[in-house]
Amino acid sequence: MSHIVSSIARYLSNDVDALDVVSQNVANMRTAGYRAERLKADFRSGLPDATPALSLLDGSLEKTGGPLDLALQGAGFFVVDVNGQPMLTRNGMFHLDAQQQLVDAAGHPVLGQSGPISLSQADVHIDAAGQISDGKDVVDTLSIVGVDSPDALREMGGGLYTYARPAAAFTGSVHQGALEQSNVDPSNEMVRMMEITRHAQSVQRAILAYDQAMQAGINHLGDNS
Repeated sequence: MSHIVSSIARYLSNDVDALDVVSQNVANMRTAGYRAERLKADFRSGLPDATPALSLLDGSLEKTGGPLDLALQGAGFFVVDVNGQPMLTRNGMFHLDAQQQLVDAAGHPVLGQSGPISLSQADVHIDAAGQISDGKDVVDTLSIVGVDSPDALREMGGGLYTYARPAAAFTGSVHQGALEQSNVDPSNEMVRMMEITRHAQSVQRAILAYDQAMQAGINHLGDNS
């Protein structure tokens, strides 16, 4: 009977993991650039894989008018320098720091084709390809990583991601003066939460039924001894 207990425990554990993913999505519904997570199906075991995959669907755009507020549409990510390591982000809420360097909301330098980007002013023009122009002068072009394997993305916290595959060409577009909102679908998350909760309740009932059957068996053995 140990395999029954093991199977029930696996189902309950995966329900807990799935609820954690849904809770994470709901908590970040208003986080700019947040990518919703989905548990992958494991058809060999009939259980979901506990490693979530990120949804690459575009979030809606909110116009801000800020010249350094940037949004991506398409499967790509901005690149920022985090303590010497390039990381990816969809949150384009950028600004200039005290050294006139373009940085993200946490102060990480935003990378261009030539490394960190320095600007003489915030009022620059950034086109759909990410090319930055200060008046008639082209300053740099934003480094944007195209992603074609969402399974290779790993969430590192703070809206940052790593990518374990070679970068693909980015075929989307950059929108200046706008921020991309989270791509979490609230109604979809509520449906998923109800489905997972119902499944967890059925697993709990299975545990109770198994416990009652074991107890009845023990009692029967006791009566016959």
